[in-house]
Amino acid sequence: MSRIFSGIQPSGELHVGNYLGAVRNWVALQQEQDCIFCVVNLHAITVPYAPDDLRRRTREMVVSLIAAGVDPEVCTLFVQSAVPEHTELNWIFNTVTPLGELERQTQFKEKASRQESVMAGLLNYPVLQAADILLYRADGVPVGEDQVQHLELSREIARRWNARFASDGEPFFPEPRALLTPTRRIMGLDGQAKMSKSMGNTIGLLEPADSVWQKLRPAMTDPARVRKTDPGTPEICNIYQLHRAFSTPDEVETVAVNCRTAGWGCIDCKKVLHESMERTLLPIRRRAEEIAATPARLDEMLAAGAERARTVAGATMVEVRDRMGIA
Repeated sequence: MSRIFSGIQPSGELHVGNYLGAVRNWVALQQEQDCIFCVVNLHAITVPYAPDDLRRRTREMVVSLIAAGVDPEVCTLFVQSAVPEHTELNWIFNTVTPLGELERQTQFKEKASRQESVMAGLLNYPVLQAADILLYRADGVPVGEDQVQHLELSREIARRWNARFASDGEPFFPEPRALLTPTRRIMGLDGQAKMSKSMGNTIGLLEPADSVWQKLRPAMTDPARVRKTDPGTPEICNIYQLHRAFSTPDEVETVAVNCRTAGWGCIDCKKVLHESMERTLLPIRRRAEEIAATPARLDEMLAAGAERARTVAGATMVEVRDRMGIA
């Protein structure tokens, strides 16, 4: 059985884009592979934050993941900072990672251009990401297209470390392969950019039904449909893409026909989408309420996940320290 690792930042509420682009895939993978999933709170401290807010967001992310179907009894689910080996391996990998490789990372260049003073943590972010993955010697990593460059750096770091310290000729760290998620890019409600909390174009996975509708109602559709009687092209409409994720095949077909023939207006289309989304989101909201109501049980699940993760991570670091002469 292959080992899968993936992480998610507690940078904001779990939204529909996260669910469709990553978490739904995690839920499927956990039944087939040895899966390790992590709330990467150390990645979240590369930007200014309030400590109490980070604690709250971290816990809320765990609740949302479990409510969405990530099962701590089936996979390993934990919070990154509970396993100190992540930061130890991060430092070790810094010693084999060329500065130029980090400066060429697209996400670093984009984020650094918007900051007056760039912290070293932002530059070294993908090194910690490599440590997260390779600490568990994962074979595969479910990623979106925007993370492929970071994963390639993880593969390069594994090659460099193996070349120096895997003296027996057998690579110690595998070069993890990208498992591109089936839903690769979820656009925000503005129809212009990827769904992102920082862009304010998201629907939260735990948002009440009326709040979801208030966001869907003004959401961007096919710009060619100015009037209700104008025919549209569903393939270029972001609402149609959400239908494909949440609605039944028959509903999707009905949406497409009514859009092309101007059989209904965009509001009618959005009402059907809202009903379809509620079929998925309502059970998730209810599970989240149940989980949040038993904080002691949640603590137990996180502690058990962290213990399993430390067992694997500890064994990796014993071997790493020995091979590097720092045992």
